[in-house]
Amino acid sequence: MLGEAWMTALLAGVAEGGGFDAREASCFLGTSAGSIVAASLAGGIAPGDRLEREGTPAAPAAGEEWPAAAEAERASLPGALAAAIQMGGSAAAPLASFALSSTAPGGAVVRRAMLRRVPEGTRSLAALGQVVAMATAGFDGRLLVSAVELDSGRRVIFGAEGAPPATVPQAVMASCAIPGFFAPIEIGGRRYVDGGAWSPTNMDALPVQSGERVLCLNPTGSLRPSTRALAGAFGPVSRTVSGSEALALRHRGASVQTVNPDEASTAAMGTNLMSRRRRAEVIDAGRAQGVRLALSDARAA
Repeated sequence: MLGEAWMTALLAGVAEGGGFDAREASCFLGTSAGSIVAASLAGGIAPGDRLEREGTPAAPAAGEEWPAAAEAERASLPGALAAAIQMGGSAAAPLASFALSSTAPGGAVVRRAMLRRVPEGTRSLAALGQVVAMATAGFDGRLLVSAVELDSGRRVIFGAEGAPPATVPQAVMASCAIPGFFAPIEIGGRRYVDGGAWSPTNMDALPVQSGERVLCLNPTGSLRPSTRALAGAFGPVSRTVSGSEALALRHRGASVQTVNPDEASTAAMGTNLMSRRRRAEVIDAGRAQGVRLALSDARAA
């Protein structure tokens, strides 16, 4: 919830600060909450316009915190990584990082084993699917959405060549289906869960060419290790993995800029990225960060 709010607000701030219009990008790759943002941009919805719409897709009723207590702690992480960290505390973070950066066949085996440790979620993402259906008609060649096939542990990039056929709402729901919280999404007889169970950003799946520019927004980069919050252990993993994926794209000749929440945005987001009460604060901080980013890029140019 807060990841989507921060990304949308930051892009709105970039536009307001005289930067670029994110809708004009040649390609969008969305993971988890990022898939909501990517689908909205591909559908032609300006980030600022999206912020004006009340609430968030699949959000609880006004005043309700979602989820609660210990469940929120698990839901703040992609479920497979939560299982890994629960096995060994924060010391498991390097192991999780290695798993995320492993090769596709080996990575699928690791994820399948982790996902089997997570109880199957039951909450529905149908409301999210309905909102996404109103935002975009279908895959247009620019939109890519990551998910993980539950039974095999392999990564699937919906919208890419050779990917299983799916509608955009189906793909976004699959990418947002946090293991252990949301029910897996069935597409073509197979079940899919959150793309974050493979990587928080999945940048390496971008079909970039030499000379192209890539902007990666990584909201989980805000998380910091803490003895009071399990979710904080995922922050270093997220930043390490996104850094490795950025390096892979640079080797292909692309220039990559990864943006994590700044100090103000990090403070606004806290450790429970599913908190509804912090949304307005996160939007304000994200928008301000986007404006500063646009002005900084303008000065550098």
